[in-house]
Parts: sequence; C-alpha cells; structure tokens
Amino acid sequence: MNSIIRFGVSLNSKLLKDFDNLISKKGYSNRSEAIRDLIRDALVEDEWKAGEKETVGTVTLVYDHDTRELTHLLTDLQHQYHKSILSTTHIHLDEHNCLEVLVVRGKGKDIKKIADKVTATKGVKYGKLSVATTGKNLA
Repeated sequence: MNSIIRFGVSLNSKLLKDFDNLISKKGYSNRSEAIRDLIRDALVEDEWKAGEKETVGTVTLVYDHDTRELTHLLTDLQHQYHKSILSTTHIHLDEHNCLEVLVVRGKGKDIKKIADKVTATKGVKYGKLSVATTGKNLA
C-alpha cells in the first residue's frame, strides 16, 4: 500500500497565482492533484525518451486519399508493423481528406520509428505521435 507523503514547495507569488489560474481553468479541485498530473506527465515523457519500456500511444494522420499510391503505401506500412499497430480508425473528413488514427504499442524507440515513417510518407499533410503509458509504472 502506498502512503501519502506531504511536502512543501516554495514559489514566488506570481508563479503560484498563474498556477492557480491554470489549474482552475483545467478544473482541478486542488493543487495536489494538478502537481501529481505534472509529475506523471514528466515520468511518461521520460519513459518514452528512454525508449526501452513498453509504451502506448496514437499516431494521427491527415492526408488526401487521391494522392497517387498513398493509401496503398500507408496500408503496406501498417501491415509491415502489424505487431505494434493495435487498431486503426479511418474517417472521411470531406471529399478528399482523410483522418487516420493508429493505436500503437511497443518499446518507445520502435513506436517512434513507426510514427516517423508513416508521418514522413509523401502525401501525408499532417502527422503527429501522441505518447501515453500503459500505466504499469505509475501510482
């Protein structure tokens, strides 16, 4: 069982006021929960940078499906990395543009390579990797 430990943090009054405004806008009920989330976010970021732990995330792509061979190339890449790509969602934004979201899982360094490869594919208008965690290492 994890015990709760209280500790003090020293901040200048302007920084504290700005932090209080931020957490109020985000809907936090107290500073402690906001600080816990900031710490978790830093730990997840560190987990990804290390590259060796199992991680999860999403790769978001926006592209014109009329671009020659692009849908074929993206499908081939997804098949090539089928062990790491858990799921995909494809949405038609309009007559030409598509949004595709790939849910990925694996070592951070491997997922980053997959994301870099699909987002750098010629014809992809926008691509972004959003990192997350399996939650195994967070309290």
